[in-house]
Amino acid sequence: MGASGSKSRGLWPFATPAAGGGGPEGSGGQQALARARAARAATPFVFTRRGSMYYDEDGDLAHEFYEETIVTKNGRKRAKLKRIHKNLIPQGIVKLEHPRIHVDFPVIICEV
Repeated sequence: MGASGSKSRGLWPFATPAAGGGGPEGSGGQQALARARAARAATPFVFTRRGSMYYDEDGDLAHEFYEETIVTKNGRKRAKLKRIHKNLIPQGIVKLEHPRIHVDFPVIICEV
């Protein structure tokens, strides 16, 4: 209780070998040693993220796409917007303009 799953398995990238839950003397000695060395090289910054927008068939980029349809009800024509779900391609990986701090990095941010 209280620890995230990534910390308890020793996969937390900012852990020191003593606090990471998988030091070099663990059951998989070589793998644990490689993990401890990789933990020192990990950076607390995030430079990319997954994009939240989509491309449509025309190459336009947006969060949502709609098409206008004409509906006839009681002899009256009315325009209605219908959301498009098909043939949309996810944007993919987006490079961040400014690096962000990783969500699992233990830092206290306060204003002095």
